[in-house]
Amino acid sequence: MHHFIQRVGLSMALSTLALAAQGASLQSAAESLGATRIQSIEFSGGGKWFQFGQAPAPELPWPRFDVSRYTASIHYDSASARVQLSRLQTLEPDRVRPAPIEQNLDQYVSGARAWNQAVAPAATTVTPQPAAAEERAAEIWATPQGFLKAALANQAQSRPLKDGGVEVSFKLGGKYRYVGLINARDEVEEVRTWIDNPVLGDTLVETTFSHYEERGGVRFPAHIVRTQGGHRVLDLAVSEVKVNRTAPLLAPEAAASAPAVTVTVNKLADGVFYLSGGSHHSVAIEQRDHVVLVEAPLDEARSQAVIKQVKATIPGKPIKYLINTHAHFDHSGGLRSYVAEGATIVTHQDNIAYYRAAWAGAHTLNPDRLAKSHKPARFAGFTDKHVLTDGQRRIEVHTLAGNTHNDAFALVYLPAEKILIEGDAYTPLAAGAKPPAQPNPYSVNLLDNVKKLKLDVARIAPLHGQLATLADLRAAVGQDVAGK
Repeated sequence: MHHFIQRVGLSMALSTLALAAQGASLQSAAESLGATRIQSIEFSGGGKWFQFGQAPAPELPWPRFDVSRYTASIHYDSASARVQLSRLQTLEPDRVRPAPIEQNLDQYVSGARAWNQAVAPAATTVTPQPAAAEERAAEIWATPQGFLKAALANQAQSRPLKDGGVEVSFKLGGKYRYVGLINARDEVEEVRTWIDNPVLGDTLVETTFSHYEERGGVRFPAHIVRTQGGHRVLDLAVSEVKVNRTAPLLAPEAAASAPAVTVTVNKLADGVFYLSGGSHHSVAIEQRDHVVLVEAPLDEARSQAVIKQVKATIPGKPIKYLINTHAHFDHSGGLRSYVAEGATIVTHQDNIAYYRAAWAGAHTLNPDRLAKSHKPARFAGFTDKHVLTDGQRRIEVHTLAGNTHNDAFALVYLPAEKILIEGDAYTPLAAGAKPPAQPNPYSVNLLDNVKKLKLDVARIAPLHGQLATLADLRAAVGQDVAGK
């Protein structure tokens, strides 16, 4: 076996030198990198992982995590893959965050179905992840061998480059466009593709490969960098490669379909309704001739369900304002639906330019209501405080000063009802859950802001979790009620 690998390596080296002189081609690259004989590949390593859509400010990169273990197991013929990684958020000297805890992720895709798995002593939990299917499928075909196999199977077009390389492009499934650069050494240097995102629309995913080495009987890059939305999402040093050892992955029955979008209405006060269901919530506030809605999370499906429920709960009144607490994608993914609805977006001034630029991008992969209506976005920006009133009910929007979760972060307060609405600063724990050893600094900051703003809070309507009281928040940060 050792002599065979030596012969293969020598043959590949001679072939590479000859091809470099005449220029690369799709077929020669596929042969050189073994794409025609590989049904599956597994590569492992460590490096950095970055949390897409969670930048603490619009102009900053995605937050960084240290990855001690990363293993991608890909079966090309069945278009299935499993990615396992262990990550720990990187400490930042100028940003206070909760104490990092190592997270172990186990992510899958098979065809159009994506899911996560968590193994507990009693059972394995399968959680459907339909929103991740596009991205995970793209990661299969944005590997060097995957790109070459897909290009050969999808009537790729080739364009020679001046440096002896070639640009190869094709469409997968008639929808997803892939463009790759193959250098004169028959190495795939770069793969670009586009996937849909509720905030960014057609989002560029760019993967670059360098320092090819002979590993596991195949030439494979030792360094992989992937960017998404203009910032890195992965920086991986590859330490091990295995070929043709991964079996096809079949989606379990539990991953077949995602739960239906549900919106549960809980009346907090006359004209104030808590719209919960799933992982993210909103609050509808009735005014004399319109409705003010707090938060548009996740995506258009969630927003459309919330809009339908608001119209049933508060009939005959349009949604005039949508208050956005911050720009993290899970809290802003549904905003475009409210622009299409005709609402004005109330958000921190620092978010407005970012939203305008993001929403100006193409939305051709999954056109939403705004892409079809072409309505211009209307904003009401603020820096410290903004007030909405109809002369009867007052709604206050305050900046969460000094909260390092996000630099353009807001809370909403209803003084007459003594209701505080916030997201991500404080998420009440489920009944019986063990509190962390150290209080969450975001929650500590929230309580500090409540004190400084002199807000008289009776109830908290968090945009994650369940309803709580100020006493619950005090307990969560280690302060008793007497400390008020």
